[in-house]
Amino acid sequence: MMVLTLPRNRLLPTITISAFAALLAAACQSGPIELAREVDHPGDVLSMGERSEPVNRITRTRLEKLLPRLMREAGLDMWLVINREYNEDPSYLTLVSAPSFSAGRLTILLFFDRGAEQGVERINVGRNSFAGLYESGWQGNRPEAQWQRLAELVEERNPERIGINVSRNWAFADGLSVSLKAQLEEALGPTLAGRLTSAEQLVIRWLETRTAEELAIYPDIVALAREVIAEAFSDRVITPGKTTTDDVANYIAQRFADLNLQVWFYPWVSVQHPATTCAADTPFCGGDGQINSGDLLHTDVGICYLRLCTDTQEMGYILRGDESVVPADLRAALAKGNRWQDLLTDEFQTGRSGNEILLAGQEAMAAAGISGSIYSHPLGMFGHGPGPLIGLWDRQEPIPGRGDWRLYPNTAYAIEGNIKVAVPSWSEQLAQIKLEQSAIFDGERVQYLAGRQTEWHVIRGTR
Repeated sequence: MMVLTLPRNRLLPTITISAFAALLAAACQSGPIELAREVDHPGDVLSMGERSEPVNRITRTRLEKLLPRLMREAGLDMWLVINREYNEDPSYLTLVSAPSFSAGRLTILLFFDRGAEQGVERINVGRNSFAGLYESGWQGNRPEAQWQRLAELVEERNPERIGINVSRNWAFADGLSVSLKAQLEEALGPTLAGRLTSAEQLVIRWLETRTAEELAIYPDIVALAREVIAEAFSDRVITPGKTTTDDVANYIAQRFADLNLQVWFYPWVSVQHPATTCAADTPFCGGDGQINSGDLLHTDVGICYLRLCTDTQEMGYILRGDESVVPADLRAALAKGNRWQDLLTDEFQTGRSGNEILLAGQEAMAAAGISGSIYSHPLGMFGHGPGPLIGLWDRQEPIPGRGDWRLYPNTAYAIEGNIKVAVPSWSEQLAQIKLEQSAIFDGERVQYLAGRQTEWHVIRGTR
């Protein structure tokens, strides 16, 4: 096994893409890659002005290298992404340069596959330049002229299959509004409008696929989230008998704000008390309130940075006055949680659907005598991203549509779920171990992007 350790200084790859590719090639000869990252304290985060360059470099590579392959895989000659300010298509901001925060008025992106030698033509039928990522196809201020110009561009290229973002199953691929679709059909006329088809396959593959450049920075992004959790679950923040779960959640949120990192949901912190019943059929055990010695802590956090998102859940323990280490039965419970993760990720195979992975994971858990739930999901440019859904916390059954999507290489996932373990030191009361870590599936195996929790966060309090 080759261990690939990503650089700690600034959250930019300090190795070139060719060097990274060489590492990948070497790893293929010596065994699977292990993405490793030490977690100690938050590294430097780029200023807002510094973020555009790496984002735009990655976006250009995706447009030039990834998009042509995915368009051909989906069988589309042309792809149209059409949206308006305040009603942006979910894929729009992944296709344009940074800093972009919205569509300007009516914005139309046209992609046309000219073949393997010439590649995919990219035209902005609008007034933005997008840092040179697109050719300018129109300049003006009247929407009727904009639609007319779009129709001319489409007619000149005469595509057989024109992908538009309409989808029954996926919100990510359903960004074309009803009124804009009607205007598009009117502008194109019946012949060209008859060639419109759903771009669902292309959109989901575009959003779920990670490139080598993205993988070079993703571990450090995930590590930032893990490092802030480690800060929060420490004596620096928590005083038993005084600190509340809200205090810790607010600390985490403020820490991300101080680092200029976007949260895609507000941090959640819960506590399980030894004297509080956790029923076998309760979806989530624990609640909010004061944190005391002997309690279990749990948090769920998610950030997005450089257009990549994380989703992380970890556990902490508050030592009692006579304890110097976490009790052995709780250490064993966490180890069983890691075993649950292994059983699930062992079922990841290229071409399997999310529903098939769910059922196989449930069978493996039952065979191992582990009681718990699986609700893992894709991760990437969105926190709850597109791709094969592997169960829902409130529906431990195959999910039609989203769960039927197949597993592809170079896609990222939040390995999420929980187990319940009877704890002898808690008079055999059930404790719930809730875990979630960000990972990549490389086509053969699942690798955690910044490691995973294998030891409890320990809060000692006043000794």
